[in-house]
Amino acid sequence: MYPLVRMTDFPPAMLDAVRSARHVVALTGAGVSAESGVPTFRDAQTGLWAKYDPMELATPEAFARDPALVSRWYDERRQMRLTTQPNPGHHALVRWEALQRAGGESFTLLTQNVDRLHHAAGSVNVVELHGSLMVWRCTACGEEREELGPAFQQHPPRCGTCGGTRRPGVVWFGEALPGQALEAAFDALRRCDLFLTIGTSAVVHPAASFLHDAAEHGAATIEINRDHTPASDVVGWTLRAKSGEALPAMLDAAFG
Repeated sequence: MYPLVRMTDFPPAMLDAVRSARHVVALTGAGVSAESGVPTFRDAQTGLWAKYDPMELATPEAFARDPALVSRWYDERRQMRLTTQPNPGHHALVRWEALQRAGGESFTLLTQNVDRLHHAAGSVNVVELHGSLMVWRCTACGEEREELGPAFQQHPPRCGTCGGTRRPGVVWFGEALPGQALEAAFDALRRCDLFLTIGTSAVVHPAASFLHDAAEHGAATIEINRDHTPASDVVGWTLRAKSGEALPAMLDAAFG
């Protein structure tokens, strides 16, 4: 295992791994979005929501008990997200994906974030492990629609097709991750030769196990995080920095 990497002194072996990788897989977490001003679940709630535990709002049971309350909370989060923009970390991942695709190679972005900032930045091959805050789904007919407009006029909103109740298209605590997303993730992990864990606490499963899956298949591993995580003890290289600083610097050092 390598020591912490300083952005002014990237190890040649790490840069070689970045340059030579044919199948890159990057896993992103809340730390990436936080650099754009998107609050995380760990942030203190404010205003009306200060008396609520977000862990208790983000469950199917909470929605069943009080769908209007849960819907309003998620709609406010959606509106807050629409005021934010991708940061340099998001844009660096877009650049890296373009470089891989130009060389006939692959880049898969697995994200635990539900804000679609990766999409807004221009990332193409994005696998949303926890769904999306910007997509709302009818609980009756299953119709899904991306919502990028103003706040809903009623809570919960109603389906325009069947009149059913709509809910945010996120994965709540107690719900299974989308099967198609997991299948895409495991397929990418089987092929990857470079895996990055970026801005994630590395404690939420099954995503926390992806690093180990990739390493078992022989992939080189890099962590980018401001704090020490369980991944820090097993990756090949750790950049103790913001992703918006580390990713652009690493790509500049590797590709110029």
